[in-house]
Amino acid sequence: MKRKWNFDFYKNRKKYFIVSIALVVLTLAGTVLFGVERDVQFKGGVLLTYAYTGDVDADAFAAVAKETLGADVALQQSTDLATGRQNFVLSLTDSSTVDAAGQSALTAALAANFPQSGLELVSSNVVDATIGSEFFAKSITAVAFAAVLMILYISWRFRRINGWSAGLTSVVALLHDLMIVFAAFVWFRFLINANFIAAALTIIGYSLNDTIVIYDRIRENERVLGKNVPLEELVNRSVNQSFSRSLMTSVTTCSAMAIVSIVAYLYHVTSILSFSVPMLFGMISGFYSSVCIAPMLWTVWQKKRAEQKKKA
Repeated sequence: MKRKWNFDFYKNRKKYFIVSIALVVLTLAGTVLFGVERDVQFKGGVLLTYAYTGDVDADAFAAVAKETLGADVALQQSTDLATGRQNFVLSLTDSSTVDAAGQSALTAALAANFPQSGLELVSSNVVDATIGSEFFAKSITAVAFAAVLMILYISWRFRRINGWSAGLTSVVALLHDLMIVFAAFVWFRFLINANFIAAALTIIGYSLNDTIVIYDRIRENERVLGKNVPLEELVNRSVNQSFSRSLMTSVTTCSAMAIVSIVAYLYHVTSILSFSVPMLFGMISGFYSSVCIAPMLWTVWQKKRAEQKKKA
């Protein structure tokens, strides 16, 4: 038997807003206090890829590289699907320390410290800072363009329930979710790289789907029940009717992403971990914002609009 929920979401709307504002403030505070490091993809620098066999301690590998070059390095592990060999990818934001002589000295030092690994320098790529900045700007533009298209679509799709307010409140909820994704990068000290853009764009689609389902339910209930039903009762009923579906979807997807995160952590696969953990945070936030933020903001907007019309 399907369970029927009966939460009074509208009554607790101020609590939801306070929690969201507190999370945003904590994220901004963490950004100011700890800073955010951009990867070479956005900042420019050098990428050195070393292939190896057997087991090599990642922390020891990074320590040798840092000592040899005298510069901070970021290390990621990957697997070449074509050859099956494992790779270490060293990222350095200061390209001046890795000229031809520096690369030779680094390779020699690594080979001396890990003689059984069959270490081999596979590739060396210089990323120009200008190209990285352009890529970052284009990525942000893509996110902004997606937000505008969503506002236009939702405004047209839900024009019966004042679509512009539905579209704008949906985007506010999405910005809330993107801030939580960004918070994961800040709190877990992940480098801002292509994974950030990938996670952000994925969460936009994921969160918007749940929000549209709830707005669709509001529209249908308004058509069936008429406009004599108090707005807060209409929204509470609609959210409760959609709650089981949203909850089960979120539990399923979050469970899968949690397993991916655990496996990536156990095997020290940073490239996957820096995507899966922010995705997990974003999925949880997406469920929360779809249920507790977007429809509550829309309800407050509609009630304020009705009061202004009455006064006029």
